[in-house]
Amino acid sequence: MISVNKQFLIRPLIVLAFLTAGCAQQDARLTANALTNRAEFNSEDLQTKTFLLRALSKISPSANILRVYIEGDGFAWASRTQPSTDPTPRNPVGLKLALADPSANVLYLARPCQYIGPPLPAECNARWWTDKRFSPDVIAAMDEALSQVVRRLPGVEIELVGYSGGATIAAQLAARRHDVRSLRTVAGNLDVAMVNQLHHVSAMPDATSAIDVAPTLATLPQIHFSGSEDTTVPLAVAEHYQHASGARCTQVVPVPGMQHGSDWAARWPALLAQTPLCR
Repeated sequence: MISVNKQFLIRPLIVLAFLTAGCAQQDARLTANALTNRAEFNSEDLQTKTFLLRALSKISPSANILRVYIEGDGFAWASRTQPSTDPTPRNPVGLKLALADPSANVLYLARPCQYIGPPLPAECNARWWTDKRFSPDVIAAMDEALSQVVRRLPGVEIELVGYSGGATIAAQLAARRHDVRSLRTVAGNLDVAMVNQLHHVSAMPDATSAIDVAPTLATLPQIHFSGSEDTTVPLAVAEHYQHASGARCTQVVPVPGMQHGSDWAARWPALLAQTPLCR
């Protein structure tokens, strides 16, 4: 009987796993590039004090309203316990929403380290897309990147849209800025602690959350779309946020048949026609 050294079996499997993951992330970038090229979006990298952030946009020089999309958490975890080596989303729902928007002026902001590289810059430690993905440093970097674009458009007002974890980023931006006129979220993680508890995962001590600023945003017109079949961020999360912010300006809209990663872009033009209003 031939004796096989297990180390010689395991090492090729590890190498194959990394190669497969790398190919998948490269495919994610190629898919995003193809989508944005067809939609004639411009791509640029915005340097902040902490990160280089990818932005995609179509903006006219005379823009007075700019709709800004914030991506979800992306490919943050390779498994329940193992962070990914690259957070670029394999299903970029936030990007697809931006591309489905018929408005003349649209800006898409990726989250830290998404679509950057390869190789990733030295500052792209996995903690920035795992336990620190909602930290004050991340919020500040997203705000800095948005301000770089807004400075080119004097007097512009912003309509924020956040998908999944991007909903908390969008709400935090709305709370710290004075040029935001509305907030929309799709399958939004509006209460980070509640979602972590639902999935029995570790708490995130450095996390800021949308629900933390809900009272501050009580007079901001906002709509939160939640899939009726979403088990990742269920409807109860949006309802909990609504209770904290008050119902006068905060609408929660259940969308039948939709899961967390469903084809929201196909439904987006119709959903976007619903205008956030205060009662």
